[in-house]
Amino acid sequence: QVQLVESGGDSVQTGGSLRLSCAASLSLASRYCMAWFRQAPGKERAAVARIYYTGGSTYYADSVKGRFTISQDNAKNTLYLQMNSLKPEDTAMYYCAAVKSFPWACDRYRDAADYNTWGQGTQVTVSS
Repeated sequence: QVQLVESGGDSVQTGGSLRLSCAASLSLASRYCMAWFRQAPGKERAAVARIYYTGGSTYYADSVKGRFTISQDNAKNTLYLQMNSLKPEDTAMYYCAAVKSFPWACDRYRDAADYNTWGQGTQVTVSS
């Protein structure tokens, strides 16, 4: 149903910042659970941040708490991931993901297998 297009990935030095964007073809209202995942070579795809209740509720992986912020602009149908104080271990392919659901069920969806709509991915590389 919804289509996602990501942008914003780049190569930066340790301590730098990036903002990833995910443009959606449909409204990002409460009918969708949204998330950012990342996957480094040889590692499983893991959730970085999740958002639902049209932005009223958020989740962050322990590894990014205090550094990353997930948000959405409903007027522009766009999801964002602001990444600050980047570390080499943040290097990965980052993906925007969505699954249609009632908002009260969104907290159940924590793994990549729970999401059925994905962006193409955008590469983030942090040099040491």
